[in-house]
Amino acid sequence: MRIMIFGGTVVNPAGKSGQYDILIDDGKVVAMEPATDKRSFDQKPGQKNSSGAKTSSEWLWLSPDEVIDASGMIVAPGLVDAHVHFRDPGQTHKEDIFTGAEAAKTGGYTSVVMMANTAPPIDNVEILKYVLDRGAQTDINIYACANVTLGMKGEELTDMVALVEAGAVGFTDDGKPIKDVEIVKAAMQKAKELGVPISFHEEDPQYIQTPGFNASKVVSVGLGLEGAEAKAEYSMISRDAKLAAETGASIVIQHISTAEGVEIVRHYRKLGHNNIHAEATPHHFTLTEYDAIEKGTLAKMNPPLRTKADCQRIQEGIMSGCIELISTDHAPHAIEEKNQELAKAPSGVIGLETALGVTLNQLDTGPKSRRLNRLANIIEHMSVNPAKIYGLDAGVIRDGGKADIVIFDPDEPWVVDDRFASKAKNSPFIGETMIGKVKYTICDGTIIYRDKCNC
Repeated sequence: MRIMIFGGTVVNPAGKSGQYDILIDDGKVVAMEPATDKRSFDQKPGQKNSSGAKTSSEWLWLSPDEVIDASGMIVAPGLVDAHVHFRDPGQTHKEDIFTGAEAAKTGGYTSVVMMANTAPPIDNVEILKYVLDRGAQTDINIYACANVTLGMKGEELTDMVALVEAGAVGFTDDGKPIKDVEIVKAAMQKAKELGVPISFHEEDPQYIQTPGFNASKVVSVGLGLEGAEAKAEYSMISRDAKLAAETGASIVIQHISTAEGVEIVRHYRKLGHNNIHAEATPHHFTLTEYDAIEKGTLAKMNPPLRTKADCQRIQEGIMSGCIELISTDHAPHAIEEKNQELAKAPSGVIGLETALGVTLNQLDTGPKSRRLNRLANIIEHMSVNPAKIYGLDAGVIRDGGKADIVIFDPDEPWVVDDRFASKAKNSPFIGETMIGKVKYTICDGTIIYRDKCNC
């Protein structure tokens, strides 16, 4: 299929940015040239354009199967989410790989990395192959991490070599912290040998009374719960950053939620340890513990929403580059599971379909003259950096490269309702107005999502 995109502003931090027209053919970007008048696309071979010049690639632009007028829109590399839970295998009443892919493409994502805390977990080649085979049947790129330890018990390493050979792009026991320091160090050493990252869920259970909610006077008064202390996170970040500095392993501090955690990462990166990475979720840099009181289980997640000061420090960490990834931690649950009392309901919120809108609302603010810089920073965090850290063929629009592209209107308002492509509806943003809407998602040169306004 031949698709022509014209009139948009290309925000492409790892490649050419500016006013470019893009031609896609057979799944690849076959031409990316400075923007021109649409009428020149209808020329016939040998004709000259309005300036009298004739381009060598003129013939490429003839007779596209579809023309996308992206005027007033941003054209960017397809988004990459390095942290999703698709609950497949084992909990497909919450989500499965196919509905997760639908949610992803609705949100502008063309590549995702599944976490390994499925049931059974991805701690062996057989389960990994099941996940990757199912993912290959979707119309997005689905990758997977495998577990660090067998059964996520934190006691014995998985066969990391075999899992990488079978296609794992990294390792994680996300959902559970790994308490044994020697196990963590051995895992880092092996991951470094294999050239893949390890992603860590940093919450020490000894500092947690009720998971999913912040330990503060605000929460204890508002909800009557003791919650999870900030120390639960930053104590483990401190340990693992130190181990990563010693081993040289590439690690990702997942869903960072505390100001102290951000500063630990900043400290090590200032010392030159650029193998230490951190990710933040839109809910952690947008919402606070007060939202948890208002929204209840819809705003219950691990780690929890914390204070306004934590939220602001995470935002600053993103804008400064200390935090390199924006991931959703898309964690679907069934309605009846969330409709329980606070202490019993599972932690986690969905995020694939709202992430870009939430991020633009929160981070695309300030002088218009700086807007393209802000958007480039957002795309770095939501596409370029996750692709680079996990070694994925994604994150850039380039001649001859894969045609994975998102087109969005950065100024279009829309209201988040409960009609999600995901099976789940556990979003804390339902009813909120977003500014910035995905209009098209293109993966491997095929339009896999288009906003209903463009149908």
